Amino acid sequence: MCGTEQSQSAIGSDDIIAGNVSKYTVLPVGYCGLPKKGHLIFDACFESGNLGRVDHITEFEYDLFIRPDTCNPRFRVWFNFTVENVKESQVSNSKLDSMIALKIAYFRI
Repeated sequence: MCGTEQSQSAIGSDDIIAGNVSKYTVLPVGYCGLPKKGHLIFDACFESGNLGRVDHITEFEYDLFIRPDTCNPRFRVWFNFTVENVKESQVSNSKLDSMIALKIAYFRI
């Protein structure tokens, strides 16, 4: 999965996540055109990156799905990814979900 850009339709909510998101641009439903400032770009295609999926909920809310550790599939004790294209003073609520649908945290970008 790393090394190629993904579109929103490339990741379905029921898909098994085998790799990390790679320069994944989150666009509002029905939006056509190039991403504008504030359309977040998520990336975890680097060593220790573990963001498997991003779901756009509302303009300011995203569900982030963290892949399990290789040697410890039961727990998700860390997360490592980048977010780009953020507008100045943009606040977004993101809910971190593990691949077993365990809600673990909220944070602000």
